[in-house]
Amino acid sequence: MKRITVVSSNISSVGYDLQGRILEIEFLNGSIYRYFHVSEGVYRGLMSAPSHGQYFDTYIKNGGYSYTRVL
Repeated sequence: MKRITVVSSNISSVGYDLQGRILEIEFLNGSIYRYFHVSEGVYRGLMSAPSHGQYFDTYIKNGGYSYTRVL
């Protein structure tokens, strides 16, 4: 999955698969997680948020999405 680099104190890059509704987050520590059943609106919200990390914590990490660690 292609990821886009973001400016964040915690997140390195973000990718999204619209068809599969999979959000992929690479953190600055090198770990990569995939979150499932994420709407395009949540992805767009993350990408346009003034703080990617704060949006991630509020709407994705605490949003009840199932996820898996890729790396």
